[in-house]
Amino acid sequence: MSLTGIIRNAFIPRQKKLLLHNSAPLQLQREALEHLVERAKHTEYGQKHSFNSIKKYEDFSKQVPLNTYEELKDDIHRMRHGEQNILWPGQVKWYAKSSGTTNDKSKFIPVSPEGLNAMHYKGGRDAVAMYLGNNTKSRIFDGRALILGGSHSPNYNLPGSLVGDLSAILIENISPLANLVRVPCKQTALLSDFELKRDRIAHETIEKNITNLSGVPSWMLSVLMRVMELSGKKYLNEVWPNLEVFFHGGVSFTPYRKQYEQLIVTPDMHYMETYNASEGFFGLQNDPSDASMLLMLDYGVFYEFIPTDKFDESISTAGVEQQLIEPEKQACIVPLEGVEPGVNYAMLISTTCGLWRYVIGDTIRFTSVNPYKFVITGRTKHFINAFGEELIVDNAEQGLAHACRETGAEVLEYTAAPVFMDNNAKCRHQWLIEFAQQPDSLERFGNLLDKKLQEINSDYEAKRHKDITLQHPEIICARKGLFEDWMKSRGKLGGQNKVPRLSNSRQYVEQLMSMNDKE
Repeated sequence: MSLTGIIRNAFIPRQKKLLLHNSAPLQLQREALEHLVERAKHTEYGQKHSFNSIKKYEDFSKQVPLNTYEELKDDIHRMRHGEQNILWPGQVKWYAKSSGTTNDKSKFIPVSPEGLNAMHYKGGRDAVAMYLGNNTKSRIFDGRALILGGSHSPNYNLPGSLVGDLSAILIENISPLANLVRVPCKQTALLSDFELKRDRIAHETIEKNITNLSGVPSWMLSVLMRVMELSGKKYLNEVWPNLEVFFHGGVSFTPYRKQYEQLIVTPDMHYMETYNASEGFFGLQNDPSDASMLLMLDYGVFYEFIPTDKFDESISTAGVEQQLIEPEKQACIVPLEGVEPGVNYAMLISTTCGLWRYVIGDTIRFTSVNPYKFVITGRTKHFINAFGEELIVDNAEQGLAHACRETGAEVLEYTAAPVFMDNNAKCRHQWLIEFAQQPDSLERFGNLLDKKLQEINSDYEAKRHKDITLQHPEIICARKGLFEDWMKSRGKLGGQNKVPRLSNSRQYVEQLMSMNDKE
């Protein structure tokens, strides 16, 4: 029997407990809220908002205000200086540095010991539990896991705390036993220079028996291409013949799927999406045939949702005591039992890291409520709505995927922004795309993208009507390596950093266009 055959038995109890996500999801959420309130009732925040009098969700929603990072940052600053029992019991030592995708200002997300274990590590274990449940012939533990992470940020450390990418925090605190089955070595894994890290990882892993990968698709692909350069092989499965699964997250896998499938040409390769953010672990793809993810309900996270068409008016109440807010603005915020499939929601979380009714900035759409499954549709600040077109990342991904299928193209990276008015008083969307494989016709690619966006987004379709408000999109080819060079110039190469896909301003696209024009 293989080592995997022995270890898989340890996952059986959890696999059975995961079935509660189907049979008792609302009970799991009630228990999560009760646990959060009970644990934090003696903290400064819990006393301020009378947690000891909270008996049910309605009490919680009335007594606790909505929060963005701005509302919590002063408390987090105190916590980073070593103060205890502020947002969460005890002292929180670790903070995940996050700049988001539309704001250069750093955020420091508290990562408590309980949050680290009850959310992040539990999510990782559940990913394996679900994978083993779906793949009875797996031999995942008979080899090594290549886990690609970020780095520490010592320049941001304070006497009472340490800062790093979430992935670096996970590597730093992982059980020593896990190091027996993972690569690269800790010293390499935590390097801040991504180009050096990529080279060292390739050298350290090329002769290992790698069975599984974990990381962000864009940065992992960069590492794998270095492995291919060193090996001289045509396909990755020639280097690692026992490779069987890629646990991916951080960015949409859609633009990268074709490149991975061309690189790993074996029917036994699997791909599993995970939703693990700096703020918490929220979702897992539990069915290989379904791209949507199961919302994880027993990780010490309590969820609430705001329909995105009500988001701006709701978020304007952030930091305001709920009893002072008009009832209609409160009513649009719903717990899990109030969500409907097909509606785009902004997500609020309360967690065992001390985030309370926190606006995470991601938007999701439920594909099912029995069980609760969803897809990530974008960011609350990651869209184009310059002309009322309400274009979100999910639309962009669908449009690009369609255009790629029809033209044989492969998109490596992209960003898009509005051109508000040119010299001819024309307004349009400008797409800067780095192709791994050029389309058979750039003009046809643009036409297909435009038509698909009109098909799936009625607001975009209305604004495109007869070219009156919004003209045909402009497609510009980016030179090879442009996005990687740009990320490097911003000190954001590797780790969990992401290229901003859509922006309502031209800040990012102008920087990229300038670098593109210089070549």
